[in-house]
Amino acid sequence: MKHESDILAAPSRRRFLATSTALAGGLVIACFIPIGGRRLFAQDGEAPTPAPTDPNAFVRIGSDNSVTVLLKHSEMGQGVWTSIPMVLAEELDCDWAKVRVMNAPNSTMYANLAFGIQGTGGSTSTLECFEQMRQAGATARAMLVNAAAQAWKVDVSTCHTENGFVICGAQKASYGELADAAAKGIAPENVALKDASRWKLIGKPTRRLDSLAKVTGVASFGFDVARPGLLVAMLARAPVFGGTVARFDASKAKAIPGVVDVVQVPGGIAVLGQHTWAAQQGREALEIEWDNGAGASLSTEVMRADYRKRAEKSGLIASQAGNVDSALKSARKRVNADYEVPYLAHAPMEPLNCTVEISAQGCEIWTGTQFQGVDQGVVAQILGIKPEQVTIHTMFLGGGFGRRANPVSDFIAEAVQVAKVANKPVKLVWTREDDIRGGYYRPMWLSRFGAALGKDGMPTAWSHTVVGQSIAAGTPFAPMMIKDGIDASSLEGAADSPYLAAIPAYRVDLHSPESPIPVLWWRSVGHSHTGFVVESFVDELAHAAKVDPLAYRRKLLPADSRNLRALELAAKEFGWGKPLPKGHAAGLAVHESFGSHVAQVAEVSVEDGKIRVHRVVCAVDCGPVVNPMTVEAQMQSAIAFGLGAALHSEITFKDGKVEQGNFHDYKVLKLDEMPRVEVHIVSSAEKMGGVGEPGLPPIAPAVANAIFALTGQRLRKLPLILA
Repeated sequence: MKHESDILAAPSRRRFLATSTALAGGLVIACFIPIGGRRLFAQDGEAPTPAPTDPNAFVRIGSDNSVTVLLKHSEMGQGVWTSIPMVLAEELDCDWAKVRVMNAPNSTMYANLAFGIQGTGGSTSTLECFEQMRQAGATARAMLVNAAAQAWKVDVSTCHTENGFVICGAQKASYGELADAAAKGIAPENVALKDASRWKLIGKPTRRLDSLAKVTGVASFGFDVARPGLLVAMLARAPVFGGTVARFDASKAKAIPGVVDVVQVPGGIAVLGQHTWAAQQGREALEIEWDNGAGASLSTEVMRADYRKRAEKSGLIASQAGNVDSALKSARKRVNADYEVPYLAHAPMEPLNCTVEISAQGCEIWTGTQFQGVDQGVVAQILGIKPEQVTIHTMFLGGGFGRRANPVSDFIAEAVQVAKVANKPVKLVWTREDDIRGGYYRPMWLSRFGAALGKDGMPTAWSHTVVGQSIAAGTPFAPMMIKDGIDASSLEGAADSPYLAAIPAYRVDLHSPESPIPVLWWRSVGHSHTGFVVESFVDELAHAAKVDPLAYRRKLLPADSRNLRALELAAKEFGWGKPLPKGHAAGLAVHESFGSHVAQVAEVSVEDGKIRVHRVVCAVDCGPVVNPMTVEAQMQSAIAFGLGAALHSEITFKDGKVEQGNFHDYKVLKLDEMPRVEVHIVSSAEKMGGVGEPGLPPIAPAVANAIFALTGQRLRKLPLILA
């Protein structure tokens, strides 16, 4: 599998330049990526070559000793508001208590180095800017030391820094005192970075910087935005994907007190009110006749039947070795299985929303978004303005899970279209029902397996046919993500499974049926289904061979495998093989995604016919760790999120309409269902991986495998429901 950090230029191959400027009585450090050899700051009195865009200042040091880090990534609960500033503060050698964080503005200079645009996703945030933040911190520190040395007329080598001060013998000056002088200096092109043995912050458990604001209600989310003259809008959308408005009557809606206007936009009919209640009541009063089109025939059962029929033949081949058909035909023992997973909504606690103000100068947006780089272009296209005329104020996100990283910026585009037609500042808000029924789901998938087992019970052949929609098809990302008709995200974790290396003959192929149902990446993307099906099927093979599931995986995985190291640690900490309470059983799973390797062991029972998960032991190898508390929290979070999908969640269709609407029928994990979770971090010097998503793929198979161990029922369909 290609690791995200493989596509990032190493420090030795990417030279980050730095410049400084005085701003409000302090020092601003900006790191630039050289573009076409252009000089981005002046030397020796030369006039500077203009930068392609405004400088991307990552740190501001104020005369009051404050250190403000500008965060280019969106904080949606994953902890980057703390972990990324920790990296910069480590090299800056500042007082952590003085560190503050601000969301960076939208700019190409804040591009995610893994994407090439500004955005947050793919568990890339910390790993992609780790060296960038180190460079920014070290550059600021060097400039402060130079300023002090010049003021004291000493050699810089005699100075050192400590907790926000530059010290030389008995002389001592705070960063705030030196900020103005440092801002007038020339930034060094090359700075020395700390050796890992000297780190004081990186790798140490650190409390989150955003916790207090969130628990006290001070933090501002998109729903909290208030602007002068702002109207609240709600949009009536077609009940069937692809449907359009045939006719509508707004007279009853306009009679609702507080309703200001009703407008038609490409996505439906919008009601604008003085407040949310007026907009919602007005929307309910609309009389709309819809032309549902071809989508009216959509049915989950019909789609499942179609998927099963497609799986009867091989699709486009993503990876293969040996003669699979011959090996399966001559097998001494053959194991076949079909697995199914449903469409899933993201269902973040904060439903989608976007505030828009359009003026002669351009457009301002206030929203929680993961995709500033895409959103800016979409808004500019709708309004016929330049991208640089679009300003995006990124708010805290009340959850994202990929839903707020939309290739077509759907919820932002709708808000801009409403504001454009109404010619008024607008906050478009979604209800929970809008969110559940609004599309952009994790795709529904079917996996058909066939395996041949040799005398020793180990697989000699492996066939895996996958059927499901492509996330990238029809989007601007298709040219990058789809090669030879295969969307790599459909098969990640399956076509490159580490188990395949031990199997002489294997084939992984794909069918990508088209559908009007809009789909999108969902937490852990393709791994959210491949992790479940691959780990469940391997467990089936272990039981068919009458071999302990842990021992079976030991035989399949190389001895030096990071997957195996994580698996061994999780099994050890769980006490694999030791007696469990009566009526309890354990199952395990391990999966690599986003550069990290996660193993989980789940302890389950059955209570009143329902699955109960009591305990989960998780081991994660994510390479170097910035904040162990973030890693632990994200493993816990992914397990909770994944358990909701494993036990409850599904989106189904009948007569073209989504059958679910709120948390009473689109169920997620409840507080009293949360198991005890233990997280163990593998000490690792390997490449840094992500932690926001990799904890999710192993949990569903670990639970399903435990249920088989307990009941003998092999549950091959999510959500897991006992017969």
